[in-house]
Order: sequence, then structure tokens, then C-alpha cells
Amino acid sequence: MNAATYIDALRKYVEVCDFAGYDPYDALKSPVVRGLTFGAKYGRIAWTQAFRHLPINLRPLLGVPKGHNPKALGLFLGSYARLYALENREEYLQKIDRLLDLLRQNMSGGYAGPCWGYDFDWQSRAAFVPAYTPTVVNSAFIGHSLLDAADITGNQDALQLAVPIGNFICRDLNQKKKNGGICFSYTPEDFNFVHNANLLGASLLIRIYERTCQEDLKALALLSLKYSMDHQHEDGSWKYAETGFQGWIDSFHTGFNLQAIRCFLKAGVAEEYRAQYEKGVRFYAENFFGPDGMPKYYHNQTYPIDIHCPAQAVYFFSGEGKKYKALTDKVLGWMSNHLCNPKGYFNFRKSRWMTNRIPYMRWGQAWAMHALTEYRINTENEDKNEAG
Repeated sequence: MNAATYIDALRKYVEVCDFAGYDPYDALKSPVVRGLTFGAKYGRIAWTQAFRHLPINLRPLLGVPKGHNPKALGLFLGSYARLYALENREEYLQKIDRLLDLLRQNMSGGYAGPCWGYDFDWQSRAAFVPAYTPTVVNSAFIGHSLLDAADITGNQDALQLAVPIGNFICRDLNQKKKNGGICFSYTPEDFNFVHNANLLGASLLIRIYERTCQEDLKALALLSLKYSMDHQHEDGSWKYAETGFQGWIDSFHTGFNLQAIRCFLKAGVAEEYRAQYEKGVRFYAENFFGPDGMPKYYHNQTYPIDIHCPAQAVYFFSGEGKKYKALTDKVLGWMSNHLCNPKGYFNFRKSRWMTNRIPYMRWGQAWAMHALTEYRINTENEDKNEAG
């Protein structure tokens, strides 16, 4: 599997776009759509879901501008850092500087530390979230990429931007306390408590702790970890959240949970949760993939197959070593054969009957590049280790 070929084609595509594009959830950027919702919750949900499911891109016709999505910028930042580690090319450092500039420009203001949201209003069943309302998910993924860029390239600007994100997580997010653990809210404005968001925030705190030795960050991160580990099911799975209408078990959020927990184990803390982690990894590997590597969206339902599903699997399992290499390669092969567009980008999703080929920048391209570069660096490091 020549990941470098796919990376190169994708890199050229996103660079021509200067990392800007459409998003599955950006319908409310359209002035036409905003008028048609009449400001109603279910009107906003209906139009957002219509845009998300339509295989034809109506955004140019309805006035939706392409935008720089902060999470996409963060994922691209980490990807270029890994490319620099692999190829040592000056142009990758220039792209890192460009992405850092864009992240600063799109940062949410008025909080205790750097933080990021989305460049559009969005409505879910849980809440209405105005554009640039910071989320712990976005801020954590961006923080991880900033730390990766600092570690790989020595970029001190990236490090200085990453470390105070911990202040946002600790001071601005709401906290739910239960049985000696805590759960971070999705945004500072809500009381929506979701496991992947909680764990991602905690995982960034533990990585910041590794650099600053701030014991309060470590203590809070471990309390957050405890909350979600206490809610792991006996089979190794987690619900998306504990509320009744958020009780599904899906592929990529399972991967996010495990990716976050792995940060604690790599840091040498929370060893008491290793058995639970390994149980979660087995559940992920055994319940979300077909014999040919075809990913499933839910543990009990295959379609629609979303680019997030194989991308997160490739990212996560490529870091699990030889034990899961065969699975990783199968999933990457399926992703490349079924979702890679001849134009170099990755399609959004595949249903039983059709493929949605809209090239979403955050949801598709950023995640594909995130996965492919991680796969490549992990694979090449394993090859070097085997060579002695």
C-alpha cells in the first residue's frame, strides 16, 4: 500500500484550495437557508441534514462560502509536521507557518486560553451552537497537532499556543461530577456531556502535563478519565453519551476514545486502566470491520460508510503495532479503493446504492491526510526498527 502516492495527490488538492472548503454541517451559512428556517430548532436541523445527505452540492447556488474550518487546519498542521519528519522538506515548514497563522486568525476570543469552534452556526438535537463557539473536541485535536508540530520541528510558536489551551479546558468548560470522576462539557455554553469530548480534553491535559509538570492538570485529567472509564460497558464499548437520545455506539467516536486513553498510557499514568483499554481495542477491531476491511458506521449497522470511519481506524490501528497491521492495511486498502476520488481528494460517504462524492475539507480531506500521514510514519518507523 503506497500511502505516499495518495498523500501527494491529496496534498496538492488541499494546497490549491489553501485548506478552505465546504463542510457537511455548514448549511446555516446560506442566507437563503437561514431565512427558510424561521429561526426554529427543527427547521435548522432539517436543512442541515438535507445538505448533509444530498449527493448534489447546492452550496454554491445557495450562497454558502468556502471557509477555513479550525479543526481542519489543526489536522492539516499535524499532517505537515509528520511529512516534515519523513521528508525534511522546507516547503512543509512553510505550510506549518501558514496553518499557524490561520489558526490564530480563527481562534475564539474571550476565554481563559486558546480555543476553537467551527466557522458556521450549527444545530443538533442537544443545542444550537453559534459560529466560533469553542468546543473541547476542536481545541483538543488542534492542541495535539500543535504539540506534535512542536515536538517534530521545534516550533516554539506551536508550543506556546498549545500549552494554555489547558486553561480553556480547566476553567471555561462545565463539569459534571459523578462517583469521584468529572466529565467536561462539549462547549462552555452547554451541559452536553459526551465521552469522546471528555476524553479528548483529558488527553490534551495529560500531554501538556508531560511538558509543564503542572500537577493540577494531571489530577483533573485523571478525574476525567475515571468518569468515562467508569461508563465503559463490559464488552469494551462506550455509548456516544449517557443521555437517552445519544446512546448509539459508532466507529470513529470509539476510535477517538481509545486514541485519547492511549495518551495516558504513553505518558506512563493510569496503568490501572490498561486492561479496559485493551478490551476496548478488541471491541473496536472485532465489531466495526468486514473481512475485506470494509468499515461499519455503527457496531450493528454498516451503512452509510463515512470517510471518518476508515480514516480514524487507520490512524488508530497503525499506532498499535504488528498485532493490528493486517487489519490496518485492509481498512486502508478499502478506503483507497472505494473512497479515493480520481481528482486526488476523498469522497464523503458510500451507501449501499450510491457514493456521495462531495469533497468536504474538514470531514474528508483533513481526516484522510491525518490518517495517511500517521500510517506512513508508523509504518516506516516499524520498518526501520526491524532493519535494526
